[in-house]
Amino acid sequence: MNISKGTVVSIDYVLTDDDGNLVDQSDSARPLVYMQGYGNIIPGLEQALEGRENGDNVKVRIAPEQGYGVSRPEMVQVVPKDRFEGMDGEVQAGMQFHARTQEGGVIAVRVVKVEDNEVTIDGNHPLADQHLNFDVNVREIRLATIEELEHGHPHVEGGGCCGGGNCDNPDHEHDDSCDHHGGCGCQH
Repeated sequence: MNISKGTVVSIDYVLTDDDGNLVDQSDSARPLVYMQGYGNIIPGLEQALEGRENGDNVKVRIAPEQGYGVSRPEMVQVVPKDRFEGMDGEVQAGMQFHARTQEGGVIAVRVVKVEDNEVTIDGNHPLADQHLNFDVNVREIRLATIEELEHGHPHVEGGGCCGGGNCDNPDHEHDDSCDHHGGCGCQH
């Protein structure tokens, strides 16, 4: 079977930057599981895996535009420090938070600078502007179930909704438990 839209794919991967530094990798006991053609992974990797077969090894360099994008200056904002009151501890550079957008969505932001009464936050992905070098081994390919096709992501046994975090869709809220009576636990 080839990887095509509507297949559920299990992969092992190693992600490095252009200097060869390890950025991320899958756990050998728990591969990344995604559904092809539904935007569960970055576009460049999804395109590189299209048509591949079980057992294939794929090495690909992905440009920022097909990865985590190019930094957008409007995603960097200076906000009053008092917006962080009530949290445990002092706000520090490197911390990450979820913030609501004016449109009602939720994005991840990280603190890049703290000065006096102001905090600079960045909503760009930490890997924005970077080329991504993937070394991927395709472990398993199967057809998606009707329920998975309806939800747009795989339901992985033993891992709760989306395999316990394999879903990169920011529009899904996860409760980390499958409803074994027909639902995945995602609030779409």
